Amino acid sequence: EVQLVESGGGLVQPGGSLRLSCAASGFTFSSYPMNWVRQAPGKGLDWVSVINSGGGITSYADSVKGRFTISRDNAKNTLYLQMNSLKPEDTAVYYCNARLGIAIYWGQGTQVTVSS
Repeated sequence: EVQLVESGGGLVQPGGSLRLSCAASGFTFSSYPMNWVRQAPGKGLDWVSVINSGGGITSYADSVKGRFTISRDNAKNTLYLQMNSLKPEDTAVYYCNARLGIAIYWGQGTQVTVSS
């Protein structure tokens, strides 16, 4: 079955950095674009970033552009999100997702808290 497992979240001070990972299994990872999406406490889902199947094309939400970098290692079936210059407003549960046909698959999420 399709499975996405996020890791790497935690508590970090403003201005700090974290690297999130998303381990994928159950599908041909290298054939699909992957997304990061986040949900702040009490808020809706916000798209963060997308990367194409080969890893050469990326896009970012304006709120994270210049601070976050999405990447992937297709040999390891793993998606990454490098987060630098973190701000309190980046506090959220971060999810990776993928669309396979008409179905959208989500991981369980990993909590990122940015606080002094």
